[in-house]
Amino acid sequence: MRFLIETYGCQLNAAESDAIETILTGQGFEKTEDPDKADAVIINTCSVRKTAENRIWGRLGFYAAEKKKHPFTLIVTGCMAERMKDELKAEAPAVDAVIGTNEKAEIPAFLSGNALEHLDAYGFLDSYYKEGSWSSYVPIMNGCNNFCSYCIVPYVRGREVSRSAEDIIREIDFLEGKGVKDITLLGQNVNSYRGEYRGKKIDLSDLLSLILPRMSSIKFVRFESPHPKDFSDKFIRMIASEKRIAKHIHLPIQSGSTRILQLMNRKTTREDTIALIEKMKTEISGLTLSTDVMVGFPTETEAEYEETLSMMEIMGCTEAFMYYFNPREGTRAASMDGQIEEGEKIRRLERLIDEQMKRQGTIKSAMLPYEADVIVTKMTRDDKSMYLGRGEHNDFIAFSSDDSLAPGDMVRVRAEELSGNTFRGSRIG
Repeated sequence: MRFLIETYGCQLNAAESDAIETILTGQGFEKTEDPDKADAVIINTCSVRKTAENRIWGRLGFYAAEKKKHPFTLIVTGCMAERMKDELKAEAPAVDAVIGTNEKAEIPAFLSGNALEHLDAYGFLDSYYKEGSWSSYVPIMNGCNNFCSYCIVPYVRGREVSRSAEDIIREIDFLEGKGVKDITLLGQNVNSYRGEYRGKKIDLSDLLSLILPRMSSIKFVRFESPHPKDFSDKFIRMIASEKRIAKHIHLPIQSGSTRILQLMNRKTTREDTIALIEKMKTEISGLTLSTDVMVGFPTETEAEYEETLSMMEIMGCTEAFMYYFNPREGTRAASMDGQIEEGEKIRRLERLIDEQMKRQGTIKSAMLPYEADVIVTKMTRDDKSMYLGRGEHNDFIAFSSDDSLAPGDMVRVRAEELSGNTFRGSRIG
């Protein structure tokens, strides 16, 4: 049987799709990218924004037409499946199974002819490694207890549950055996991890103390996504002191206004965020930052929007994920008074993007020239004599090399110029 997986949304969705793919191929299934050859199509969905759901409805229309050409099993899973299970069953008759977030691990058994079982709790899979990859996601927790007023995640992913330390350690050992070079610890609120090891309660810093000594092949450890309110002094010291923890931190601020942060239920303030940024920059040598930031939240004034712009200047991010408020049905923010007209939200976003792109270009240009260890990802698209490497700071460097290289090789390069968001240089040493 041949299967096809389409994945939308967050890194955890990508990790879960990788795990499902590994299980299926291990059971003798064959992966394909061609819908005409697929015996099963799995669409792993996202509900964070309405645009994501609209895209899924479009894909369901496409696959409904494909099923008229040849029969195959069509499965919808993920957060949209969790949120709109009844609607999907009613309005998309071509779908054979709607499988929520807790039951994703049941997909291989279902495709082997077994009945689906309803699971009340989220279960982690043994491994999220994709065969042949030099990098891997390592989910360590799922769900969220924060209930930000704009966010659908707690309703579709459920409450926070942390993966056992023993299971994480086993996966780290497995990835070491596979020669993986780069891992990303995943969770909707990754630094709220709370586990137990040998009868003792542990947090993310303690977990890192357990897994870092086991790493030899793994060179970089990253995190997605932490919450500003959960950055303890202990965690900051851990990042600062451990060489293998990448000194590029994703710090989602969402807004620079205390009042808007309170309406968002972010449980932090502008002043707290600035103090955290200053502490991190002081204690973590060579730190670079990225962020998530939203404009146009209900009742946001021009002055509060300006506070967000100034916060971005204070952060000095080398990259940012920027968007305007998109109401999600079922969240408190969707029904708040003071909804902002879309044209105004677009204006605010365009200015934010323009200023950030100029800023990050200036920051990156000021870094030149510099030397760094990078992991080879692939040959560059336009020049087959050049390779692309990913560095500690999530920076990508296109470089020349006299020797033939393969994805996963680690080399030292010298970056000498900036082209768009990509550095260019050459291999050294």
